[in-house]
Amino acid sequence: MSRLVLRKKKLPFKRKGRLRRKALRNSRGRTRSLTAGVKSGDSFNEGYNTGYNKGYNGGHEEGYRQGKYDGEGRNEWRDGVDGLIDSFIPEYEILPDFTAEQIVAAGVEHLRPHFRHMLTPDELAGRILHALDTRSPFSLVRIGDGELLTLAQGSVLSVEQVKEQGPFLGYAGVDVPDFDARDQVKEAIKQATVVGIPKLRVRNFQPLALAVFNAHGIGYGSVTLTDSLINYYLYHAGHISRIVGGRRVLIAGMLAEPLADYMRQNGVNVVATVSPVEGVKDVPRVMEEIAARDFDIALVAAGVAAVLLSQRIATELGKVAIDFGHLANSMIKGEAPFK
Repeated sequence: MSRLVLRKKKLPFKRKGRLRRKALRNSRGRTRSLTAGVKSGDSFNEGYNTGYNKGYNGGHEEGYRQGKYDGEGRNEWRDGVDGLIDSFIPEYEILPDFTAEQIVAAGVEHLRPHFRHMLTPDELAGRILHALDTRSPFSLVRIGDGELLTLAQGSVLSVEQVKEQGPFLGYAGVDVPDFDARDQVKEAIKQATVVGIPKLRVRNFQPLALAVFNAHGIGYGSVTLTDSLINYYLYHAGHISRIVGGRRVLIAGMLAEPLADYMRQNGVNVVATVSPVEGVKDVPRVMEEIAARDFDIALVAAGVAAVLLSQRIATELGKVAIDFGHLANSMIKGEAPFK
């Protein structure tokens, strides 16, 4: 059997808040000397700081050595996977010549015929540009943990569980319990052109996505899928400037004005902004404002409401709409230079 190694993909982003990957964060942390501010000649302070530093450095080194040992000797992922592998190997048999990674890789390769393709940045950009050129309706919606927990209310999780696991939902525009918001998100997913779902197989991401899809009768096999972080991937591939270049752009969301200013400075023809968007319950009013504007493409950064707005802009107005998400924040902060 040939050597098969499963390489863990290095992710370029961290999730936005709550385990979401946030793109392009600049690290500006600086360390300060532990003895900063000590006055020369102050023997008490000097003695205190000398002792403190010695103890701190000694503890740090010991902690590093122990952590390195534990990290090399113990690995929760490996322990869990090895235990799972052991459960499938018959008694009085072992598989000594293969690592856990090799065994998992071989199993995944065996399941290749069951892979479900998700649109790549290049593929998705091509579809968006085609829709713009042909003036066809097109909506990209992205389903993250906020949308998934909204969908999970009373279906996969109890209201109490959703409140516990999603304390940020109020910020995202949903006041739990809100079953009307849940049902609107469900319908938006069914009617959207492309749906981004999490690729990560961790709690409240891909497993929850599949669970809520099943609970709401959404056949993921009938939905055109991409990664829920596709907004960042489109940016990194240089597609954002291609998509908005030469188009009349509308921006909707709490950061519509600063994002519009930023894009205008980079030559983008932003013809309208709609702000604020105050949660899911504000969607009808916002849609009225959007419908009164003339534009080619809408960039929507409005939490859970962005899913509803993006789908309705395409379905009801025949326009192209992109759930832009926290990429707006990254651009405004200078973390994502326009390209």
